[in-house]
Amino acid sequence: MGEESRRQLRRMFVIGVIVSALGIALALIIDWFPVAASGQAKPIDTLWDVLLIVSVPIFVLSQTFVLFAAWQFRMKPGEELKDGPPIHGNTRLEIIWTAIPAIILVGLCTYAFVVLQDIEKAEANTMEVRVVGEQFTWNFYYRDGGEEIVSPQLYLPENRPVRFTVQSKDVIHDFWVPAFRMKIDAVPGIDTHIRVTPERRGEYPVVCAELCGLGHSAMRQSAHVVTQAEFDSEMQRLRDQAAGGGEEEGGGGGGEPADGKTLFTESAQPTACSSCHTLADAGSTGTTGPNLDEVLPDLSEEQIKQSIEEPDAEITPGFQAGLMPRYGDTLSAEQVDALVQYLREVSGK
Repeated sequence: MGEESRRQLRRMFVIGVIVSALGIALALIIDWFPVAASGQAKPIDTLWDVLLIVSVPIFVLSQTFVLFAAWQFRMKPGEELKDGPPIHGNTRLEIIWTAIPAIILVGLCTYAFVVLQDIEKAEANTMEVRVVGEQFTWNFYYRDGGEEIVSPQLYLPENRPVRFTVQSKDVIHDFWVPAFRMKIDAVPGIDTHIRVTPERRGEYPVVCAELCGLGHSAMRQSAHVVTQAEFDSEMQRLRDQAAGGGEEEGGGGGGEPADGKTLFTESAQPTACSSCHTLADAGSTGTTGPNLDEVLPDLSEEQIKQSIEEPDAEITPGFQAGLMPRYGDTLSAEQVDALVQYLREVSGK
């Protein structure tokens, strides 16, 4: 390599360093994730930033040298039939470019392992929650003495560690609350576990991060991080409902009567039917399930109720069994009646 080539190489290196610095700054400015709502989120976000700081310069500098080589050693006119000069190689350079990536990878893997060990560390006063996924919904089970109480929405007290036992009834799902930064597969026949400490009150989406069928995109609930007093109140409401005293469930608690249209349309509800069905009155355009504007006029009240409680008892032509959860297992009798009444009204009956 002549002096001019070395000068060009140094110039390209300087350009690569400048672009790397700008790339790192841009990568750190971009808001990659939703709001952090758990104690695990901060170290995970920091790990992400470290990975960006390390990977951006490697990518930029390697591409810089590739472009330099393509430009400097490109084929010139008239050289189409020539072979390149024989090159023995540079043993020292080969050792260096093998050793440096290996050291970087070992360092990053060690750091990631330390973060993983730290965020999965057991803590005192940990609450146990069992998460069960099925096509296409989540249910959350809380231990109440010797019994379990179930909720279609996830309620968690602020600043209390939670250990989730994640299960599946049918296919592989993936339990993920993006604001918590933690996710894990729900595998049939296997219990998996993650730990989370919610630290920010609010409502956050619970999604499935594993393609699990036609209704995968509609497999969404909400995680409600509340005060301990609000959590205790919600647990009491669930106990009353399980005991037959929850006749005043409004889909979100609070003692308000159940409203069929609210249950049908709002994603925070345990049904959120609008994400899968088309219904003009609700403004929904889902296509995972049957078009209710077309099928409702032909259904009796008993058939509508059966389609909510036992949807696989009678399958609409063109659709398959297992797309819709058995809401008879998770909704109160009043909620089912409210949905039936609303659907009867919009069907014109």
